[in-house]
Amino acid sequence: MTGYLTTHVLDTARGCPADGLRIVLYRHHDGTRTQLAEKTTNEDGRTDAPILPQDQFEPGSYELEFHAGDYLRATGQHGPEPLFLDIVPIRFGMPEADHYHVPLLLSPYGFSTYRGS
Repeated sequence: MTGYLTTHVLDTARGCPADGLRIVLYRHHDGTRTQLAEKTTNEDGRTDAPILPQDQFEPGSYELEFHAGDYLRATGQHGPEPLFLDIVPIRFGMPEADHYHVPLLLSPYGFSTYRGS
């Protein structure tokens, strides 16, 4: 199996998928952070295709950057500036070729993540 990466964002405050949230994927290697992809979530809170497809997969250290502040402002869930949550970075490793799924559960004042399936 060749590895790949998917993600999913759920708005736990509103109880629905987070539609229109921008996500940027980076790879960390030898002290360098390289942008690999930029996607926006669809009405199901997912990207239309894997954020890191099989033909681009390499084992290593990665970071997903969720632009939560822009989403919270667009959905009227923002408080006073500066927002408590603006950009949510999640750095993780993918040591072998497999399907990795990194979801984000988001509210204006908290978030959670895990390795999904």
